[in-house]
Amino acid sequence: MTVLITGGAGFIGSTIASACADRGHDVIVLDDLSTGVAAFAERHRFYRGDIADAALIDRIARENPDIDVVVHCAAKIVVPDSVADPLGYFDCNVARTVSLLTSLTRNGLDRVVFSSSAAIYETPIDGVVHEGSPLAPLSPYADTKAVVERVLEAGATAGGLRAVALRYFNPIGADPALRTGLQLPTPSHALGRLVSAWQAGSPFTVTGLDWPTRDGSGVRDYVHVWDLAEAHALVVDRFDEVVDASRPYRALNLGTGRGTTVLELVEAFARVVGDAPRVEVAGRRVGDTAGAFADVSAARDLLGWEARLTVDDGIADALRWADAARASGLHDTTAVASV
Repeated sequence: MTVLITGGAGFIGSTIASACADRGHDVIVLDDLSTGVAAFAERHRFYRGDIADAALIDRIARENPDIDVVVHCAAKIVVPDSVADPLGYFDCNVARTVSLLTSLTRNGLDRVVFSSSAAIYETPIDGVVHEGSPLAPLSPYADTKAVVERVLEAGATAGGLRAVALRYFNPIGADPALRTGLQLPTPSHALGRLVSAWQAGSPFTVTGLDWPTRDGSGVRDYVHVWDLAEAHALVVDRFDEVVDASRPYRALNLGTGRGTTVLELVEAFARVVGDAPRVEVAGRRVGDTAGAFADVSAARDLLGWEARLTVDDGIADALRWADAARASGLHDTTAVASV
């Protein structure tokens, strides 16, 4: 099969590209390189440009009439940035996605896999969410993901496309083969900040220690990015089984099914490396939540997929990638990846 991946020069998109290629699929990448890395994209057929450029989408479809599935990863993803610039986030994540979908369907490309987020869920009392759990996005970023899901569902109901929304929990790690990984020199997610603090000999800041969790720190479902990537490749393989004429839209959780608090993440880090940064506590950030973890039974039943790699694996691979990226000068010479 041939797969078009938007945002395929970024962290998650490039890892999905490798997983699809490993399964024998032909991969085409579309990325504007505003935050992605050209070297990641250039391993595949690569088009540089904006997802809202209708002429470019027409050209890609014309030059690649064998495209079977589009995996849409291109987005802005930093929660505090979305709070500061909500209009920019809605423009990038929603308006440009609508333009992309319009161009895709005009060209007969009607199979779409969407990178969504568990941030759209209401925080549950017991911490676990399934696909039917209430939604209550608390940041403009999360709201953009929820809105795009509604757009996809409406389009699918109208008969113009079929779509699978994959709701990621908290990606960590890197491609175990070290082909790609997180390009952020100063990442905003918990493990990235933990690695940065450890490397710099600085304290690690926990944002909020008054959440209703077992130790007061936020709980997350830290899923290895390679497990996420393999789930996408499985959806590509079995797209027509996952969604069909009778059910043209479906959302699936992708996580480990286990909750790990931020303080437990620090403990896991210490297990892997032998020590960990000193912990400092700061106030909650706008848009943060107590967190949740996934009920992944739907992905298991439909795809035969379960996360195989552990939090410790994710930490070890993230550190191996950080060493490789530093040795290659990646963080000194290229823009960082957003997805």
